[in-house]
Formats: sequence, structure tokens, C-alpha cells
Amino acid sequence: MPDMSTSGIYMDNNGTTALDARVFEAMLPFLTMQYGNATSRHGFGRTARAAIDHAREQVADAVGAHPTQVVFTGGGTEADNMAITGIAAGAGNTAGQLACSVVEHPAVSRPVLAMRLRGWKTAVIAVDTNGGIDQQSLTKILKEPTSLVSVMLANNETGVIQDIAGIAEHAKAHGAFVHTDAVQALGKMPLDFHELNVHAMSVSSHKVYGPQGAGALVLDKRVDIQPLMYGGGQEKGLRSGSENVAAIVGFGLACELATRELGQRAARLRDMRDRLEKGLAALGAVIFGRTADRLPNTSFFAFPDIEGETLVGALDRKGFAVASGSACSSDSTEPSHVLLAMSVEQDLARGAVRVSLGKDNTPEQIEAFLAALESELLRLKRLTAIAV
Repeated sequence: MPDMSTSGIYMDNNGTTALDARVFEAMLPFLTMQYGNATSRHGFGRTARAAIDHAREQVADAVGAHPTQVVFTGGGTEADNMAITGIAAGAGNTAGQLACSVVEHPAVSRPVLAMRLRGWKTAVIAVDTNGGIDQQSLTKILKEPTSLVSVMLANNETGVIQDIAGIAEHAKAHGAFVHTDAVQALGKMPLDFHELNVHAMSVSSHKVYGPQGAGALVLDKRVDIQPLMYGGGQEKGLRSGSENVAAIVGFGLACELATRELGQRAARLRDMRDRLEKGLAALGAVIFGRTADRLPNTSFFAFPDIEGETLVGALDRKGFAVASGSACSSDSTEPSHVLLAMSVEQDLARGAVRVSLGKDNTPEQIEAFLAALESELLRLKRLTAIAV
């Protein structure tokens, strides 16, 4: 069995969050005593079904939707794939192109690429130097018949927030369906499906202190969407397979807690991030997307002539868990595609480090991090000078 002991200060909450103790308590009966299949007609099954129905209401309340619009999935990636491939399949032809932004998570960009291999036309929407959608690029793309536009609400690396309602209005005027990946936005900013004006929206449990392995696709009922998997017809026939009741229960409560505590969490996170970035600026960091509207917890930065992976490793040895980009593409040694799309030079982009704070971080941890960072920067610069 692998060693699961960990220590240190966790600052990679955009990668995943710790399971809230209250969420674990709600899940526990469905991991031990209550093991009924939600499709069964006996008491165990009815209890499981009631728990799923309640969780569906909790998720719907958190995103400003009706419970009948919530389709549970195995996570945000599955929800994104369901939206891209399902809506494309529902369109029934390849006459209209599929478009996504250049800064999308691979859970969106790779399914779009896969659809191109199936004969669909695809297009990539450019962004400006702050990471916001380039309106001229979007307008040019929409001159061609377009079936679907997918733009993430908040970027997982920079935290930059897009004007999804405005983008959706523009796309809808050209007859396109609109999907948004709101995985990073849930729990960090107010979220209302109807105000966003989209046809589909993806959310995930483990970004809001819920369990891994649960997510949801929120759908406009007028959208013709085809399932990814066929089987017993669970989740309105769109996601067959026995439901992961414990994870869904945890997801539901995590959403309820995130909504209830949103104001308090966001204010604390913003204060800590601002304190962090004041210290980063004093150390000479370049902070990406700093002047854009961003999530309150996310800071993506680099120091000239310092490799991001090297700095992340050094900070890890000092007891600080941070990231060099998206946790879902950490196997890549290439610079962040998000930063390159923002016209950041490759050498600087290679130095990128992401700090994503969570509800359990403290101002004292920020000060300790800045002290460790300053120490490691001095050490690495000395090593660089010796090598030269």
C-alpha cells in the first residue's frame, strides 16, 4: 500500500480541494450501511433515489437551475465531453463548425479536436493579452455556420473570468448552441445558469470540497443532446450506469455549503490573494492577467530566468504544494498554452507557477510562503550565476 502521509501547506486548490468533514459525514452512511441501487424498488433503493433527488436539488440551487436540468456525471471532464460530443451528435450533421476558445481546458479542446477527426469543421477563438475573448476573432468565426461555441467561465490557470452572457448572446444570434465549462467558477463566484444565457454548463464536485468522481452537466431542456454511453437509461437516458450515490450525496452538500458560505469564502480568499500578490510584486514577479476580472483565489505568475518546474519542486521541498499550470496536463513539459495564447514569451511562460488558495488557507501561510519563496529565489539565482 502506498505511503499516504503528507505534510506541509496546500496551495493547489484549483487542482483539487480537500474533502470537507461535513461532506464526508453526509456520505458515510452510503459508503457503509445504505448500499441500495437507486433503480431498485425496495426500501434500500428508494432511500438511495431520495438521496440523489435531494442532491440534484442542492446542485440546481447552487447554479440557478431547475433540478430537472441537472444530469449527474463522473466529473467535469465527462460533463464537458458530453456537452461537446452530445450536442454535436444532436445537431445531426457536420455542416456547422464547432468552436472553442484557445485557452480551454483539455476536457473541452480535445473533444473538439476529436470531432474534427470525425469530419466536423472546428475553429479556435483567440484571446487578448489579458486572457479575455477577442471579440473580433469570435465575430469572424461566427460568419461561418456554427453549431456550438464553448468558452470556459473562469480559467483554471489564470483565474480570468469571461463575459459568458455577452458571448452567448452573440453566438445565439448566429444560431449556435453555447456551452461553458464552469468547473473553476462554482463556489468562487455567484453562478446562475439562466443569467449566463447558455445552453449547457459543466460543474464538478472536487473543486468545491466534495468528493472526486462526481460532476454534472446542466442543460437547457430545449437542447437535443445524445448520450455518451448507453445502458440502463439512468440520468434521463443521458448517462447510463448505476449512480455513485455516496459521491452524488457529497457533491450535493458541497454545493449547498459553497453557496451558503460563498460571500465569506470569497472575501477571505481575495484578501489573501491580494496580500500574496503584493509580496510577489515586491520580489519581481510578473503576474498574468492581473488587470483582468479574476477568481478571488488564483494567482499565476513567473520570475524571469527561473524555471517554473524547478521552483515548484523547490517549494515542495520547503513544504508548499503549488503547481506549474493545469493539474490535468501536468505530464506536458511545454509552456502553458494559456500563456502562449496571451502572447507571453515562451521563456517567461516556462517559469509559470500557480497558487490557488482554498478556504482553509490562512494569512500566516501566505507570509510563510513568501518567505520561503524569497529564500528559494535567491538560492536559484546564485546557482544560475555559478552555471553561467
